Amino acid sequence: MERASPAAGKLNAGGRGAGDGHGPAGGAPPRAAAGGAEPGELIGRALDFKSEGAQCYKDKKFREAIGKYHRALLELKALLLLLSQEPAGQRPPAAAAAAAAAGLSEEQRQAVEAIEVDCYNSLAACLLQAELVNYERVKEYCLKVLQKEGENFKALYRSGVAFYHLGDFNKALYYLKEARSRQPTDTNVIRYIQLTEMKLSRCSQREKEAL
Repeated sequence: MERASPAAGKLNAGGRGAGDGHGPAGGAPPRAAAGGAEPGELIGRALDFKSEGAQCYKDKKFREAIGKYHRALLELKALLLLLSQEPAGQRPPAAAAAAAAAGLSEEQRQAVEAIEVDCYNSLAACLLQAELVNYERVKEYCLKVLQKEGENFKALYRSGVAFYHLGDFNKALYYLKEARSRQPTDTNVIRYIQLTEMKLSRCSQREKEAL
């Protein structure tokens, strides 16, 4: 479920995952408040939760995996609060993030970004395994990944799948073609491009008939 995992589709449907993706089960807080914790400790706990999520995914316990990935992200949020040195809500998010970054070593910054990208990618994958997929949330998670890694194949592909099922076929085609440019032979990408082009063709035909 992490970066080495293959892309999923709902035709292998673009993803993997169950659950509603709204947060960790029971809304449980991180294992410890930011106060009293060291950055390395919080990063280590986030890594542990991410690894536990990956194992849950392998065991097809998708709802549990979602909870673990959210717990990992909560640890990163606690890290940001710790390093921003101001109570939550009193500093703009961008300034808080900058303050957090300034308090980390280069290795720690890279670790935090990798954890965040892997968790959001994995959450999208988990959601795509649901019987009723929340494509809006899949889109949200994938776009978070693309903000940090604009060429991430899985996020591009799953964004395309999400936009397709949300009925935004132009955006779907854009992201799917971006994904194809990275992996030209991926059969799931090719199939979704074909489906999207069919939808666009039908929409164009209806517009002509309406004139």
